[in-house]
Amino acid sequence: YTPSTHQEAREMWRSSAPVRQVAYRRHDTTLHTWGPLGCFSPNTNVATATTTQQRHITYKHILDGFDGAVGNTPLIRIKGLSAETGCDILGKAEFMNPGGSVKDRAALYLIRHFEEQGKMRPGTTVVEGTAGNTGIGLAHICKARGYKCKIFMPNTQSQEKMDLLRALGAEVVAVPAVPYEDPQNYNHQAKRFAESTENAVWTNQFDNVANRYGHFSSTGPEIWEQTNHKIDAFTCSAGTGGTMAGVSMFLKQKKPSIKIVLADPPGSALYGWMTTGKLERVGGSITEGIGQGRVTDNLKGAPIDSALYIPDADTIRMVFRLLEEEGLFLGASTALNVVAAYKLAKQMGRGHTVATILCDGAYRYQSRLFSKRWLEEKKLLNELDPKYHSW
Repeated sequence: YTPSTHQEAREMWRSSAPVRQVAYRRHDTTLHTWGPLGCFSPNTNVATATTTQQRHITYKHILDGFDGAVGNTPLIRIKGLSAETGCDILGKAEFMNPGGSVKDRAALYLIRHFEEQGKMRPGTTVVEGTAGNTGIGLAHICKARGYKCKIFMPNTQSQEKMDLLRALGAEVVAVPAVPYEDPQNYNHQAKRFAESTENAVWTNQFDNVANRYGHFSSTGPEIWEQTNHKIDAFTCSAGTGGTMAGVSMFLKQKKPSIKIVLADPPGSALYGWMTTGKLERVGGSITEGIGQGRVTDNLKGAPIDSALYIPDADTIRMVFRLLEEEGLFLGASTALNVVAAYKLAKQMGRGHTVATILCDGAYRYQSRLFSKRWLEEKKLLNELDPKYHSW
């Protein structure tokens, strides 16, 4: 309905019910709510508010380029799982970073680390071994700051990520996926290239603790504030270990009783390391960029209380459940994290708050996760509801 006169609009505004004011902060934001014809009502009462009015958010500060937009992502309640468990199951929406993943944070802090050391100048080549997302974040930042980017990655990673890296101007070297102990492992190749190339730096995301510092100083504090300091458990998987270590170190510092649980996929050695003290890798997983065969420098000292092993069958079911129930189109590593949060919530019982990381979107894996042929090859199609079998 559009008022026909200005006077009618003013009367409509005076008589309208109070409007809900939603508390939302992103880089010191102020929320204003729209009345008819765009009239502002900046100080409405939450307790008596309605939910039918349009909302408008204004920002006090302009964000400074790509890196200014990294972080301060929303914390999303997974409604269906929360209702089922009686807990608040919350996901940190890292897929809303400007480069599309949680790894934007690591990329930013790794490059800042070398800039602060005076090792970066225009034209410097940034070299990294990555399963994709850290490379994507690095490629974005390199474009913005005038650096070159060269990425070594296992040839088992999705074509979407390789194509995106090349579109962002990175040089991509796809190499055979071999264990870390093999000299031809993608990380060792990246290191050798950087050491033999003038004006190049190897960011070393796995063992450069600037990675976990980025999460200690940003992701952890954000979760703490967004939960109003009322969080009982945090869980996520580990690849470099930066997210798990940085967030857990901060949260344990704030609340020593918080439960920190590592989520681990098939083919990773970390679940065994946590439960038996042995690092042994067996098999593989549909997930990308998570799981590890060693304890990285980023992961060392992380205050992890326990671990959960998450089978691929549980992960793929959660990919589709999140899409079906929540409208969230998220990747397999995210689904694994959510499965872990769901299992942890059920273990802890009703009334608890459990947070995890929503790493990235499924569009980077769409040709696999939503391919009937691929799922059949992985013997996972029959894990899904039959309605998905008729694609």
